[in-house]
Amino acid sequence: MRWPGTGRGKGGAAGAVGRHLVKRSFTIRGHRTSVALEPEFWAALDAAAAARGAAAAALICKIDASRTRPLASALRVFLLKTALGLGEAQGADGPPAQT
Repeated sequence: MRWPGTGRGKGGAAGAVGRHLVKRSFTIRGHRTSVALEPEFWAALDAAAAARGAAAAALICKIDASRTRPLASALRVFLLKTALGLGEAQGADGPPAQT
């Protein structure tokens, strides 16, 4: 079964992947890479970076340095932990701190 809106056709706006993901490219430790996330996650990442007084690329580099899973997943988990107020004590995508 194919879910609506999950096709990966070409075309559309620059940076668009499929119908629901937006791809951004940046440099991490001297290497070009790209990540595809939903627009809502990009907005949350931009807001998290601004709240820290940093550029989104700088925050992505920080998350990348401590990740234990694919970068897109690490970014989503970081943003979820941020939204839930779980902090960064255990790294960007590690388990939440025990209380």
